[in-house]
Formats: sequence, structure tokens, C-alpha cells
Amino acid sequence: MLPAPGRCRISALVFSSVEFIFLFLPLALATYFAAPVCARNFVLLVLSLLFYLKGESRHIWLLLALIAVNYLAGLALDAARDPRARRAIVSGAIAVDLSALGWFKYAGFVGATLSPIFHAAIWQGIVLPLGISFYVFHNISYVVDVFRKIVPARRNPIDFALYISFFPQVIAGPIIRYHDITEAIDHRRVRLADFSSGLERFLVGLAKKELIANPLGAIADRAFAVPAATLTTGDAWLGIACYTLQIYFDFSGYSDMAIGLARMFGFEFLENFNYPYISRSMQEFWRRWHISLSNWFLEYLYIPLGGSRHGSARTAMNLAIVFLLCGLWHGAAWTFIAWGALHGALLGIERMGFGKVLARLPVPLTRLYALLMIVLTWVMFRAESLGGALRYWQAMFDPFRAGAFAQVPASDVTYLLIALGAIGATGAFTWLARDWPARAHQERGRVRPMVVSENPALVLTRFVALLALTVLSFMQMAANAYNPFIYFRF
Repeated sequence: MLPAPGRCRISALVFSSVEFIFLFLPLALATYFAAPVCARNFVLLVLSLLFYLKGESRHIWLLLALIAVNYLAGLALDAARDPRARRAIVSGAIAVDLSALGWFKYAGFVGATLSPIFHAAIWQGIVLPLGISFYVFHNISYVVDVFRKIVPARRNPIDFALYISFFPQVIAGPIIRYHDITEAIDHRRVRLADFSSGLERFLVGLAKKELIANPLGAIADRAFAVPAATLTTGDAWLGIACYTLQIYFDFSGYSDMAIGLARMFGFEFLENFNYPYISRSMQEFWRRWHISLSNWFLEYLYIPLGGSRHGSARTAMNLAIVFLLCGLWHGAAWTFIAWGALHGALLGIERMGFGKVLARLPVPLTRLYALLMIVLTWVMFRAESLGGALRYWQAMFDPFRAGAFAQVPASDVTYLLIALGAIGATGAFTWLARDWPARAHQERGRVRPMVVSENPALVLTRFVALLALTVLSFMQMAANAYNPFIYFRF
């Protein structure tokens, strides 16, 4: 059997590994803070390239080549005065970026679609480079920002290479737009409050990953491995409930760790998740889920297409285009394309009038609608094929299959984790976080200063909770080899 198109091998230095936490991170922090301030960008760049090299030595040349192409394109854009020349330069840079992404991520998919023989010939030797979907979007953000004259071109190649390859975000995001980070590249300082808040944020993300995402992910894998024709209704709902929580705690946990790591080095990333499962519509869901990706598509694709300025029909078409591409960005498979198309269709329906209906309905009902749509579309995202997704849906709603959880073993601990995950996904524990006021009021596209609570009782409660979560996370790391990161394959 040929490898599935759009998949990649995972050997990266993951944040939730003993090697990263007890070796790489301490050495990185010690080296960074021992270096003179003027050399810290260079030190971070070297550390970031070593981090990437550990997981992707085979394709580090591609990362460096795209850095060089876009760096030179930025200089050329700054020097050019003729609008046609500037358009040609930015178009050429974007074409190079998308060509690299297209070849490594989609060549096998196109080949498989056209012909099994062609697929066999073209797929040989093509391996998806780690993080390519993320660093390609970072490069595009840079050249477009320079083209629009939002920011000047970066003259120092070390600073630009750091923006692209900074280790907290190079492999799986968040997608940091260039104009959001340029000030921190030039001027930043790390206060003790920032460092300790970043460490706390990292530990919370680690707990999300180790204590909820990994155990529930194992149950979800078992459910989706059962032949859909024999899957009971109970097993189907158990599997998708576990996956719904797994993908949220997996990716939001990774984002928490990335935000925390960046803060420890003096950078402040925008929030990437804002409790999406409490949304009252699919429009709201995409304002809360993977916010950095939503902002990227909004700024660099949806608005250039015309956004919502040309009537409901044109808006629905623009949304369909954006979300088809969003689905394709997630993976080279028909399931991802269908997932994107479903989200685009739901957003279009809400934009064309259903959103007004939702606004008049009781809040619990609208939240139930949104959560049901989210869960159903996750089936398409997780399934290995379109047919598998359809059969899984059938198992979920087939009244003749209702019964005990016959094929997916689940203990009381599983149900406890589902309950804790459901509560945690509502933001019920956010008040424990040191920076929660800043997060609660963070404006779109801007980073607000971190707010520190000095209430002694809250500080003690937070310390005890973090200590318990950290100990349990380390125990889980030591005992369990199951440690995937879902978004690494994108």
C-alpha cells in the first residue's frame, strides 16, 4: 500500500517530550540569557535551527531556501518604485512559496487522483517537510506586509530568519503575522513576571496535552479503527466525543506551550484559541478556533477576494473559496476538502440569513446547534476516507445499532476525563491563569499588556494546582509512549 498523500513522518523534538523539557529547553534558556543582548536574535536563530534540524534534517534546505527567497524579495520590494515591478516581485515570491507547498504536500494527492500509475511514479521519495504549511504562510505574510507598505523590509537576514524559524511556532504554529512580531524582534525584554507567566502557560498546555488529549485520543483511535459497518451507536458517539476533546486540548495545549515559550524569551503571541466549543454559531466558532489561521485567511485571502462587501451571494462564494482552501491547507485528502466545504457552506448559510434566525433563538439552543455541527464535521476531519465518514455518521444515527459500548473499551477514568474536558473547554478554570484579564480583553490583531493578579489566595491556589498538574503530567510522560501532536502532519 502506498503512503497516504499529505502525511509526514514525525520525529520532531516535541514540547511534551523528556528530551525537550529536561535537555533542550534548559540549555536554550541558559544560552539565551547568558548571551549579550545584541547577540540574542542570533542565539535564538541557532537554537531554532537546531530544534528544526532534530526533526527535519532532510528538508532543512527547503526552510533555508524559502527564507532566502523571501528575504531577497523583501529587499527588492523596498527598492522597487514601479507598481508593476512590485506586483511582479510579490507575485513571484508567493508563487515560489506556494509551488514548494504544492509539490511537497499535494503532488501525491494529485497523482493519486489522476492515476494510480502516475501516483506511484510521482510519490516515490516525496516526504512532507515538517511544518511546511506554517512557515510558507509566515513567508507569505512577510512579503505581502512589505508589499502593502505596512512594514519596511527586514535588512538583517538573521532577524528575518528568526521570524520564520522561531522554534515555538515553526512546526505547528500559531501562524504569526509579520507585522504582529516585528517590534518584538527589535526591542524586547523579559521581566520576571513575564517569564513566570510563560512558564505557567507552558505547564498548563503540557497538562492539557498529557492528561486529557493523549488518553482521550487513544480511545478515539480505537473507535475510528473499528469497521464502521460493525460500529455501535454508543461506540460511535464515544469515539467522536473523545476526538472532539482530543483535537481541542491537543492543539490549544500546543498553542499554550508555544505562547508560554515565546513569552519566556520576551515575545508575546496573540491568543490562538478562545473556548470555541461555547460558540453560538459557526461564524463565532471560527472567531474562536485556530484564531491565527482565521486571521491569516481573513487578511490575505478573504478580504482581497472582496470579503463581504458585494452582497450575500458573493460573500457566500468567497467563504466557500476560503474554506475549500482552508480544508486543503489542513491536508491533501478529499476528507479535508469536504470538511472545509462543509464549514464554508454552513458559514454561507448563516451569512445569507440563518444567522439572524440564530440570534433570536435561546442561547442554549444555539450553542447546541453549533456544537452538533462542530462534532459532525470533526467526523469528516478524522475519517480516513469520505466513505468511512459517511458510514461513521450512519453508525451515530442508526437506531438499530444502539446498545452497549461493545467494541471500544472505556473505563470510569475515560468518562471522568470527558467530564473534566467538557468543563475545561468552557473556560471554567481560566480565572486561575495569571494573565486571564489580558486574554479576556485581548483585541483582535493587537497584543494587550499582561495583567498579573497579586491576590495571595489566588497565587497559592494557582501554585498548588500547577504543581499537581505538573507532577501528573510528568508521570504520564514517563508511563505513556502515546504522544502524537495532531497538527504536526499539516
